[in-house]
Amino acid sequence: MPRDAIAKVRSERNAALVDAMILAASANGSIGALELQTLIRRVIERPEFEGTDAKVLNELVEASARRLSQARGMDDIFASLQKRLPDHRNRLLAFGLATSVALADRRASRAELGLLKSFQQALGISEDEVSRVFEVVEADRSLSEALGEPLERLYVETMVVVSAADGSVNDRELKAALENMAGDPVFQDVSLERAEQLLSEAVHALAHDGLPSRLTVLATGLTTHAQRLKAFRLGLRVAYADGAPSIPEQKVLDLLQATFGLADDEVARLTVESFA
Repeated sequence: MPRDAIAKVRSERNAALVDAMILAASANGSIGALELQTLIRRVIERPEFEGTDAKVLNELVEASARRLSQARGMDDIFASLQKRLPDHRNRLLAFGLATSVALADRRASRAELGLLKSFQQALGISEDEVSRVFEVVEADRSLSEALGEPLERLYVETMVVVSAADGSVNDRELKAALENMAGDPVFQDVSLERAEQLLSEAVHALAHDGLPSRLTVLATGLTTHAQRLKAFRLGLRVAYADGAPSIPEQKVLDLLQATFGLADDEVARLTVESFA
């Protein structure tokens, strides 16, 4: 996907996410200071908005307010959100952000709850997902917990960020990734079709969000040391698929080591195992 097309998709996604928050903030008729503070805090913590400075954020909020005020009705607003947020993960994120703003004062009015219910129905959010989002928001924890990146997706993404270090993922690297998945118990219930889908999603996420953002996702989703060791080992296996890693691949491996907080002796041991 060309760089300008990626930027356009990212811009539309972020605008949709801000729309969801502004809509929730104004559910009671006006936007209060607490709701606005919560909106800003959630934007700052989300990797999707990385690099968005105060001026740009202010422009996003103002543009969202204008867009929502000019909409013909809620059906049009939800249709626009559906179009700009085609994948379920971003729809769940939009619901989570809206919930955070609606519960900014630790309670929700009937209007706010009604709006969140409409969000749920329009964006296809399940009852289990709603419960998880409310639990995370009420405990004031990161929304990453509610998004629930499956472990197998995170492991696949670790392999992809390494294999794409030199600008593309070649057939040998894809084959190595699939072989790693085929021989790992974590993927025992993953079909070949699903495995290929996971690889495709990971490649798209990396192209769409960029390496810093995806490293943040990996660091947030892989919470235990054992998970991080396993992910790094999978990345090493892909890096050594064609012999010694290239310079770009080694740089990404170094970033992963720092991101996961792995010791040099652990990496050395994993490297020997992978090279063997």
